Amino acid sequence: MKVWNFLLCQIVVMTGFWLLTSSTSSADKTQFPCEEKDIPHYTAYRLKKPVRVDGALNESSWRSAPRSSRFVDLISGQPTAHDTRAAVLWDDQHLYVAYWVEEPNVTATLTERDAPIYKDNDVELFVAGRDSYYELEINAFNTIYEVFFIWESAYERRGFASVPEFSRSNPKVRPFNGVGYKTHPRGRRLGSWAWDFPGLQTAVHVNGTLNQSGDKDSGWTVELALPWAGMKWLARADGQALPPRKGDVWRMDFSRFNQYKAPPPAEDSGGWAWSRHGIWDSHIPECFTYIHFSTDDLNITQADQKP
Repeated sequence: MKVWNFLLCQIVVMTGFWLLTSSTSSADKTQFPCEEKDIPHYTAYRLKKPVRVDGALNESSWRSAPRSSRFVDLISGQPTAHDTRAAVLWDDQHLYVAYWVEEPNVTATLTERDAPIYKDNDVELFVAGRDSYYELEINAFNTIYEVFFIWESAYERRGFASVPEFSRSNPKVRPFNGVGYKTHPRGRRLGSWAWDFPGLQTAVHVNGTLNQSGDKDSGWTVELALPWAGMKWLARADGQALPPRKGDVWRMDFSRFNQYKAPPPAEDSGGWAWSRHGIWDSHIPECFTYIHFSTDDLNITQADQKP
């Protein structure tokens, strides 16, 4: 009888634990300001040969690459005043990202690396690993700003603390708790403004005249090449392959921030993104677009899709 009572108690305890964890998991899915059903999925195809990073995006690879849907308002998900789209390609050495930015008056002011580029009109890329994520901002001058963020709960456990660029003693490493969403379930982060993405290539092409308001511009395009080798700290926690294997999935965010807003009645937050976040904050990896990596060659895939 004692054995039976002990087993019964164990069953009750384990059942209670299962119900608790199940309800917690359900709650976790609903506590983010974006809904899972609204997060885009995209397939990134592989290239036979690398692209030339010049910002013009006139190579056949970019003409053939599937583009994102038009960016929407970061908060509301509503349509935006100007068209913005992105695309992703890859080869065994690099992740390639392109942006097409409609802009009737292309402007930029900041020229110093790691200046607060978000104070200009810019486009931004976030790449997330399980315990960290990377932020890149770029303006029409091709000036960049980059930060590497680490969840504090993983900082010691995953070995980040041993890296000089991530050390708490480094004056360029500071606590960070989000922008508008300061109740993230994972808690606080450390941001390293001391870390630069190794081997990063960036280029911008202006379709018009920069900083001249007397004429009308078409916009600007951005081209990025990020070596897979530079993503080792992002891939470390869950052992993501570098370069990816067939079917691997990464979470990435693609956005645009403007120093102007469309006039009423438009509800323009000034921040536009491929994936709506539901709040004024880009730093929510759970809202990032799903990028599915295909080992199919881009040209073959596109040819197969032709009628």
